[in-house]
Amino acid sequence: MGRVTAVPEPDLVLISWSRNPLVAGSPRRIVAARVIGNASPCRADLTPNALLRTALACLLDHDVGFKIVFRHRTSNISGYLLLQRN
Repeated sequence: MGRVTAVPEPDLVLISWSRNPLVAGSPRRIVAARVIGNASPCRADLTPNALLRTALACLLDHDVGFKIVFRHRTSNISGYLLLQRN
């Protein structure tokens, strides 16, 4: 009889972000982040008040392998992103 192997589940990262509405051109910062699975080696970049661009630079690196599968702006100063790694 053949071996049975489990299909690996994708890793997911959901990030909620916002900007400071009192400062024009302020950077997007992480409000909250949730990881389903594993976000190595970028877990340290997914903390509240961290820069979104730093976290995305790590997650979207070719060696890490995440891709943005959904993004939505909830207002001019906030939104969220869903990233997936297979």
